[in-house]
Amino acid sequence: MRSPKRSILVCAGLAALAAGLSGAQLASAEPRRAPAAPAAAPAPGGGSVVRDVVLAVHGGAGSLPRGSLTPEQEKAYRDALTRAARTGHDLIRRGRPVLDAVEKAVNVLEDDPNFNAGKGAVFNTDAEHELDASIMNGKDLKAGAVAGVRNTRNPISLARLVMEKSPHVMMAGKGADQFALRNGLPYTTQDYFWTQKRWDQLMAAKGRAQARNGAGNGHTEVGGTVGAIGLDRSRNVAAATSTGGLTNKQVGRVGDSPIIGAGTYANNRTVAVSCTGTGEVFIRGTAAHDISALMEYGNQPVQAAAARVVTEKIPALGATGAAIALDARGNLAVPHSTKGVINAYVTRDGRIVTRLYDDETPVR
Repeated sequence: MRSPKRSILVCAGLAALAAGLSGAQLASAEPRRAPAAPAAAPAPGGGSVVRDVVLAVHGGAGSLPRGSLTPEQEKAYRDALTRAARTGHDLIRRGRPVLDAVEKAVNVLEDDPNFNAGKGAVFNTDAEHELDASIMNGKDLKAGAVAGVRNTRNPISLARLVMEKSPHVMMAGKGADQFALRNGLPYTTQDYFWTQKRWDQLMAAKGRAQARNGAGNGHTEVGGTVGAIGLDRSRNVAAATSTGGLTNKQVGRVGDSPIIGAGTYANNRTVAVSCTGTGEVFIRGTAAHDISALMEYGNQPVQAAAARVVTEKIPALGATGAAIALDARGNLAVPHSTKGVINAYVTRDGRIVTRLYDDETPVR
């Protein structure tokens, strides 16, 4: 395991050099790529709605124009999204609780180094990893969350343990990792989370920060957070979100992903939501709960409520991001104020669609 002090010294030395499902069929259709032109129905307030969805996942907001990925990279992203979507859908099809589906779907993405969660988590200012996650059950509004964990491979599973095995909603840092051990989750060293891609991003961020004479903290990553939302046979919804945060983030920084009502929210009366973007602003805007509130108190459909928050309220507060939002009738909205958002969804008949590029998830 790397010494934190040694990692800090290495960072400093290299910085200057770095530049409703009854009757559903288990259709085994191959996963599809979304067409460049929108296939979903236009939605009021921006975005589009996809119908008959039972589970959706996201891999972060940002911009992926066509041509920005090699064929190998594109395949890796689409394969991971497909595995996550299929894992969650298979559980729902077998009658398992929707909480199982969203947790296991997120586990798939946490184990994939391409995403900023679990294995692929970014580094903080001390060249360490601090992971955040939350999960919520729409049936009873129970929730669990963890922040700043360092030695738990799958933070979303720890968040669920907090919900089910403790009287609390959130645990943080050392105490959360100890709770994981006491409840059967194995200890994971920081070396497990190390990847060359994230190290290079940290070096680049520190180089930019140095060029600005120390102004700011060199944040470069806003996307990469992962999440899942689902709907089971009893029309119960659930949501889960997991992240490594921001590259070169201040030690101890916590974003919206583990905050119930900011990055994650689920309520059977309205919607399941998982957000991704500039966490500080999603916290200030209570983004995930606001979508639910617009639906419950304003009688807005999911696509209008989600678009209003993500494409109007969040930008008005000075930031950008995205969300996936699924109502209890299977209507999926994926609004974003970034150019795009990595996502995938499964329809009632088992059809999987993956969407990577900006033109695959149009704003309107």
